[in-house]
Amino acid sequence: MPVLPQIADHAETLTEIRRDLHAHPELGFQEHRTSGIVQGLLKEYGVDEVHSGLATTGVVGLIHGKGTGPKRIGLRADMDALPIHETTNLPYASKTPGLMHACGHDSHTTMLLGAAKYLSQTRDFDGTAVLVFQPAEEGLGGARTMIADGLFEKFPCDEIYGMHNNPNGKPNHVSVKPGAAMAGACFFDITVNGIGSHAAMPQAGRDTIVIAASLVGELQSIVSRNVAPTKPAVLSVTTFNSGNAYNVVPASATLTGTLRYFHDDVRELVELRINEICTGLAKAHGIEIYVKIWNVFDVLMNDADLSEEMLDAAAEVVGTDMIERSDQLRTGSEDFADMLKVVPGAYCTLGHSGTVSVHNPAYTLDDDILPVGASILSRIIERRMPLS
Repeated sequence: MPVLPQIADHAETLTEIRRDLHAHPELGFQEHRTSGIVQGLLKEYGVDEVHSGLATTGVVGLIHGKGTGPKRIGLRADMDALPIHETTNLPYASKTPGLMHACGHDSHTTMLLGAAKYLSQTRDFDGTAVLVFQPAEEGLGGARTMIADGLFEKFPCDEIYGMHNNPNGKPNHVSVKPGAAMAGACFFDITVNGIGSHAAMPQAGRDTIVIAASLVGELQSIVSRNVAPTKPAVLSVTTFNSGNAYNVVPASATLTGTLRYFHDDVRELVELRINEICTGLAKAHGIEIYVKIWNVFDVLMNDADLSEEMLDAAAEVVGTDMIERSDQLRTGSEDFADMLKVVPGAYCTLGHSGTVSVHNPAYTLDDDILPVGASILSRIIERRMPLS
């Protein structure tokens, strides 16, 4: 079975929707325009119930099948953009300077809208499809906020599925990693408070730049010298800010960064070592160092059986030669992991042309995958809740 004909017939409309969303990106919890468009289209498509307001801008749609069975399957798409200035120069490039759909969430929203239209028209399933349009995936806790706002109490799901575009130059290639698939993530802020001085008389102060630079090196040794090599982890310092004059030794410096991990004991160990190193350096130099570490994403765990179900649904659309049961861990993170901690399900990637990575100002999406993704999501509903 190729792309579903009813969805293929509306491929141009899906492209128009996606490009409109792309031209008007919105950051997490600020997706008011996007949320309004989603609500309007769901109502236009005849979705039975359209609910808004979860996590501020989140939207949930319910579609009841021809059968009245109790099973409920969730499909989730994220809606937020990134604080990146687009450089593609496309006719539909971002009209908002400094904001861009550089991760393809505009495509995820569009694919779920395409599935919503098809499922509302056909209703060839026994149960209820729960369509979750989530805000604030990009490190702001959109999934956790929706859950805290009662997502699965108000709209219970037996299973839930998600999808992400993948600019790997392999159009329509679908990959799922059963079990642990994507890393959990923590962010950290470190403030080094020393004593400022004239740059010509550094002995009168406590040089925060020297201390903070030493700290960067110490932090980079945590994984290589404390974590077992059989347990993957990545620690990266991503910002270093201090000073604003040629002739002043600054009184403070700030570092930020991220930890990616696949085991909770590794996360606990790295957090402990960060605090121990900062405490030791502060004592050694007679200064103060403040540390804040917080968890942002959980490890994404795909249910093994439902991973196979997702691949089987995808195979009906793209062919068996275009699906992959991956064994590769991804050190990137995804907050759909939080939903999968509550409801079993699976998360796949869908390849498309172009090889510029996501989160890049030159990233572009291949609109040809829109009907493919919409068809896969639709077939999951039909396969997992078949009419008897």
